[in-house]
Amino acid sequence: MSKNLSELSGRKGLRENLFEELGIASAQTGTPSAEKMDKLAEDFLMGKANVYGAATFYDFMRPENKGKKVYVCNGSSCLTAGTQDALKDTLGKHFKAEEVGEMCCLGRCHENASFHIGGKNYSGKAIEEIESIKESHKAVIDQYHIASSGTPVLTHEFPGVEKYYQTLKLALGKTKEDLLNELKISGLRGRGGAGFPISFKLESAKNTPGAQKYIVCNADEGDPGAYSDRYLLEYQPHSVLLGMMIAGYIVGANAGVVYIRGEYPESIEITEKAIDEIRNLNLLGNNILGSGFDFEFKVIRAMGAYICGEETALLSSIEGQRPEVRVRPPYPTQQGLFNKPTVVNNVETLACIPYIIEQGGSKFTAIGKGKSTGTKLVSLDGFFNKPGIYEVDMGTPLSIVVNDLGGGFRSKIKAMHIGGPLGGLVPVDKINDLSIDFESFNENGFLLGHASVVCIPENYPIIKYIEHLFQFTAHESCGKCFPCRLGSVRGYELVNKAMNSDYKIDRELFTDLITTMEIGSLCALGGGLPLPMRNALQYFETELKPYFEV
Repeated sequence: MSKNLSELSGRKGLRENLFEELGIASAQTGTPSAEKMDKLAEDFLMGKANVYGAATFYDFMRPENKGKKVYVCNGSSCLTAGTQDALKDTLGKHFKAEEVGEMCCLGRCHENASFHIGGKNYSGKAIEEIESIKESHKAVIDQYHIASSGTPVLTHEFPGVEKYYQTLKLALGKTKEDLLNELKISGLRGRGGAGFPISFKLESAKNTPGAQKYIVCNADEGDPGAYSDRYLLEYQPHSVLLGMMIAGYIVGANAGVVYIRGEYPESIEITEKAIDEIRNLNLLGNNILGSGFDFEFKVIRAMGAYICGEETALLSSIEGQRPEVRVRPPYPTQQGLFNKPTVVNNVETLACIPYIIEQGGSKFTAIGKGKSTGTKLVSLDGFFNKPGIYEVDMGTPLSIVVNDLGGGFRSKIKAMHIGGPLGGLVPVDKINDLSIDFESFNENGFLLGHASVVCIPENYPIIKYIEHLFQFTAHESCGKCFPCRLGSVRGYELVNKAMNSDYKIDRELFTDLITTMEIGSLCALGGGLPLPMRNALQYFETELKPYFEV
């Protein structure tokens, strides 16, 4: 059925997009009206139930969103920072309870106290200006440290649009095979968490027949604590866009979709402006630079669903379907957006491509360590003395990131959750054992992932953090597979009951639960959650002992 719905949605392609139309219909009231959904179902030849099921899945379109005027961040970083209760109290003096909603996460992890109002994000001390913000919706720009240790592949000084796009001219003068070969030599692996070689995806899509192909930038950076994609879209958008264009040339795609989180309004605005800059230089459209290469961009504002960070759920979302994870094969490179060959890659991954094409794959390989080539952006939260975005060569000791770049912790920390909610829970005494590369984290039983760092202070109970992770997964699950949909809820119930009564969790039952999620879930949401759970049981056994049967 979903395959047929993809075809129906694809009748109008990207020009008139069902998901985008649902978002527009939700803009005024927070949720689309029944009449509007019926009309869209008729226009796109979709069933009413399909349209309703899709619209009511997203945080920013579901009926519960109606009438909301301000949103409080409920991400892990703001949670452990302990800033949100006071924030809610202050907002409660200016808004009715039913006008206050929640978002996760706003990417303001460097200073917390984050909230969203009038299409803009605020954090830090901005709440002190709530009266003027409420009246004028004036922007309050956040600031964080940006630096590199090693080679500045992604934190370089931007030379200007015209000069930077000389790399496009260079790429279009080479064969697709030569460009693909440079990416193979570079060893560039996906920076969104999986670490999958980009050259494999590009080659697969290139070799799949099809008159229409797509490049999709997965900018749905939903991992609480991560804001490196936000940095790239706001400070280096042309690295991302040029990377997409070169990828499009290699596989024979003439369209690129930048799917950006609705929680990142500034990123959307800046990316759209950057696309206009390219267009003004006549570098978009048909026969770019007389090469015969055609390419156009489409920016799509996401509507609040963590699961859309999973590539197949993201594709279903663009099509206006309920964003459920698809069973593979077929893979997106064979049958992706509107059933056409599609390459989906993370923001940071695509942003590395221009450097590789300009400097050569061998130079990129020389930067990193082993199979972890190149550099990695790391997001440090507000518990560091110098929170911000740091680019480091792969293989850089974690101790250098924490102590030298981040300036150490401003208060006592017992653990760092690295790599998003599905990443590893790293006790502070393991800092000297790890380096920023895929292999080091895997060998030590953790996950590098997005390389976001959420600190857990000494006074924050690990059991409470576990409860939060289960609750997060239960809320964000697409619901397609039982292990994730049911397991996350049962896990939350077990932990919550143990926290609030004399109930003790059966250790064997708990282990069976997370193992079932790990091996039975369709994607990394349910399948990845057990990792921090196992880390917590391993490294914080004494603290958790009162909640488990002996």
